[in-house]
Amino acid sequence: MRAQERHLRQPGARVFGPMSVRGKIAASVCLLLLLSASARASVAVLVEQPYGGLSRIDPAGHSAIYLDHVCAESPVQLRACHEGEMGVVLSRYDGIGKYDWLAMPLVAYLYAVDSPDQIPEMMDRVAEIQIRDKYRRAHLEEIAPDLPDGKAPSGNWYELVGSAYDRTIYGFSVKTTPDQDAELIAVFNDRKNVERYNGAFINCADFARVTINRFYPHAIHRNFIGDFGITSPKSVARGLAHYAAKHPEAGLQVFVIPQVKGELPRSHPIEGVSESLLKKYGLPLVVLSPTTTAAILVAYISHDRFAMPKDAPKLDLHEAEIKNVPVSKPIVPSGRVPLTPASVSATPPPGGVTE
Repeated sequence: MRAQERHLRQPGARVFGPMSVRGKIAASVCLLLLLSASARASVAVLVEQPYGGLSRIDPAGHSAIYLDHVCAESPVQLRACHEGEMGVVLSRYDGIGKYDWLAMPLVAYLYAVDSPDQIPEMMDRVAEIQIRDKYRRAHLEEIAPDLPDGKAPSGNWYELVGSAYDRTIYGFSVKTTPDQDAELIAVFNDRKNVERYNGAFINCADFARVTINRFYPHAIHRNFIGDFGITSPKSVARGLAHYAAKHPEAGLQVFVIPQVKGELPRSHPIEGVSESLLKKYGLPLVVLSPTTTAAILVAYISHDRFAMPKDAPKLDLHEAEIKNVPVSKPIVPSGRVPLTPASVSATPPPGGVTE
């Protein structure tokens, strides 16, 4: 959803869609580079807690995609990672350079620095503004250029860097193959990147849903009951967790990126649509329409209830690895998916991806 201060391949499946000759050549080059990587490749849904004043009205938070074997040549161009690089975060944004999606290196996206060694242990509002602007001046002038007086521009560009200063982030990661990563790079680089954002039906969570479905077709669907057709960050995580419980070969892992300590206000729990309605307006709804309230309660219990992992391992950027924390099985009838630490053994998904 909007930022809070403004805020396997299957048999016969088609791969992404028509691709130009340039795109096919780019895919082949990317595949050769990706095949040289020895570690497990993965794609993760990042579910980011809401923060700031608007979180009281819109507690959905934000959603993004993290790929650990794909990197950013620029904010609008992808490539295979070189040795030692940690991957890229992709997300749909509202009002940043008229682009639909933008790509940021993982460390920059989380902390607005170039290296894990530069990550501050504490953060306050003044330091946050300074560190973001310093990174913008070094790397993002084409996206967010200086004003005529040399000051930082207004707008939502700050959403691109330093997210972990404002909020806690949960990650839900599944395996990818070199084929899939290479084709994703080629398709994203080959298609038009023009702003499409719509808070209800073309939002950041829709971007995450569609991107995951490129790797695992039909894994995540719109939640027409629990979220009334609006894709929320929490529903994307819930959908991926349910899919992985039925398809252990996806190798689901979860992790958490804690909000950086300091004077900045703490972020708030993530809520789905029906959950938010019940928590904020439950009593007035009961008075006005008990039947409607009961229907929303049933929708929440059956199609929206989902708990973020309480004891997920922290993502250690210095080690650049994620420990295994799969979904417990079976899924309980309420739809709640408990996540508990354990080890997982799974085979990689077949190559190829579809829309």
